[in-house]
Amino acid sequence: MNALTLLKGIEYTGNIKDCEISFVTDDSRKAGEGCAFVCSKGANFDGHTFAAKAVELGAKLIVTEHDMGVENQIVVNDSKKAYALMCANFFDNPSTKMKMIGITGTNGKTTSTYLIKDILEQQGKKVGLIGTIQNMIDQQDIPAKYTTPQAYELNVLLSQMYKSGCEYVVMEVSSMALVQQRLYGIKFDAAVFTNLTQDHLDYHKTMEEYFKAKCILFENSDNLIINTDDEYGKKIAEMYKDSGKNLITFSLKDDSASCTAKNIQLSGTGSKFIMVSEGSINRTEFPMPGEYSVQNAMGAALTCVSLGFEMSQVAQSLKNVTGVKGRCEVLVKEPFTVICDYAHTPDGLENVLSGLKPFAQNKFYVLYGCAGERDAAKRKYMSEAVAKYADFAVLTSDNPRGEDPQKIIDDAVGPLVENKIPHICEIDRRKAIKMALDMLQYNDILVLCGKGHEDYQVIDKITLYLDEHRIVEQYMKQRNDK
Repeated sequence: MNALTLLKGIEYTGNIKDCEISFVTDDSRKAGEGCAFVCSKGANFDGHTFAAKAVELGAKLIVTEHDMGVENQIVVNDSKKAYALMCANFFDNPSTKMKMIGITGTNGKTTSTYLIKDILEQQGKKVGLIGTIQNMIDQQDIPAKYTTPQAYELNVLLSQMYKSGCEYVVMEVSSMALVQQRLYGIKFDAAVFTNLTQDHLDYHKTMEEYFKAKCILFENSDNLIINTDDEYGKKIAEMYKDSGKNLITFSLKDDSASCTAKNIQLSGTGSKFIMVSEGSINRTEFPMPGEYSVQNAMGAALTCVSLGFEMSQVAQSLKNVTGVKGRCEVLVKEPFTVICDYAHTPDGLENVLSGLKPFAQNKFYVLYGCAGERDAAKRKYMSEAVAKYADFAVLTSDNPRGEDPQKIIDDAVGPLVENKIPHICEIDRRKAIKMALDMLQYNDILVLCGKGHEDYQVIDKITLYLDEHRIVEQYMKQRNDK
């Protein structure tokens, strides 16, 4: 691609030759012959320090935020924004050729993306998906490194989706991706807000900054689908009520919302409810338990309605969706129940455990851990959530990363002790799972929290294989062979 086409829509100073650019990167490890190298500042490295070296390696264009005194240099106000636009230009702006749907919030993003994809596919549409568990081009699975990819990788995916015939793209949008401008320049046809609770404060520092990061998505979206049962959702609805955007609110409690859920019937395996909106009453059901699942289902349904689909068709499609791996996923049904869920925040645990506890016919066991090198303040609140519902708790490791796993457990165990919840602490998660399984009796429920779809654990900054699905499967096979 020629340099002038690559820079379309970007304001800059400096003169450049209209040369051919072979690829675009902001990663110093990838800079090489024929590239455009974008200097941006990260947490641990400032790409500006690499500008001269990039020229030595054959870069034909250097993009900086201030004069570095190198050849083929242009200066922009924000190199991260420029990089996102350059990546989109390099792949001929694929996001403009498909309907773009973004979901943001602390919990519920993954479930919502899969629900929307499933509903749209039942309407005969080809859909791409970008998210935590995996990326999908129609039915082709592609491993995911980040919840929301970096700008170059994102546009590679979007380009492949378009070439494969995808009409819609539904993606999880993380707060960090928004702050880092990975999606800058992308116009979303619909944006969904699920909820906001304490998470990622190691990065954002305050809840206010975390909230501001989420709101970036709504500035760049036409249709806003907002959960107003959440206090931050109410703030968003108030912020955008006179914006000219199509604001759609949903609630389980507030009849003034655009759509409300009535006659909610919950079970250990699913939910039934009626969606009531202006001029529309539709019964539906959904194969995931808990009120939070009803909220996810409503958000997904209303997103599809905002894009022109009939509510009656969408409500029928909800009945036919399948579950999501690692989201309230039943691994064992009898003689006891074992459920795997990704819940790893205080609110996530509250939602899952409150939704399952009423259906425990005998003891209710909860296994969980807290992440290392992440917001340590939430450890106590996670244990408080567990203490509200567990008859017995197993406190173990999540991803300790480089932090001492025993210290993490020591930080978290207080509420279990204070509330006199029977518990054990076991650093080794594999061993902890087997200990919990050994305790189960007829009609007990065990909820494995934190890993969900993940099949690894990060210890001493080394990624080790650990798949709870396989651990439970092998345990049950050995049990049944006895």
